[in-house]
Amino acid sequence: MRFGIFTACMCLVPLVGCGGGFHSTEQSDPAAVYSVDKYDPARNAAADLTETSELAKQSGKRILLQVGGNWCGWCRALDKFIRDTPSVTSALRDGYVIMKVNMSEENRNQEFLGRFPKIKGYPHIFVLDSDGTLLHSQDTGLLEEGKSYSEKALLEFLKQWSPTS
Repeated sequence: MRFGIFTACMCLVPLVGCGGGFHSTEQSDPAAVYSVDKYDPARNAAADLTETSELAKQSGKRILLQVGGNWCGWCRALDKFIRDTPSVTSALRDGYVIMKVNMSEENRNQEFLGRFPKIKGYPHIFVLDSDGTLLHSQDTGLLEEGKSYSEKALLEFLKQWSPTS
């Protein structure tokens, strides 16, 4: 009997957690907006876009391709800004599926990125319709403010290209 009670209690621990309540990753986890959340030179960007497009179609969202690499300081700054700015995280979650595309010495993704306009700096953002059609190419330098990004500029950009605008 003790084993049965112990087992039942242990099964409830993941549901309750240490904080004493349920945890929904959709509401509080910024990674929920990503189909590909890391710059990984081993990934197949074309296959990732096919899967991301299906996800975007099912959810009625647009695709935001975030091109960069782990070597890029501004790419890391954008990641931190998205993670630490609730209004931006919310706007992204509501309207977009983000797919990171690696650009590094290990994998420049030339064939995949060759179908899009030339990139002048990193990170770079492409907004695609859910079927993968290019809608906009965005130089993220225009969204910067000081050593980070402008909440106002990024929110205006996201609103302009959201599927509901």
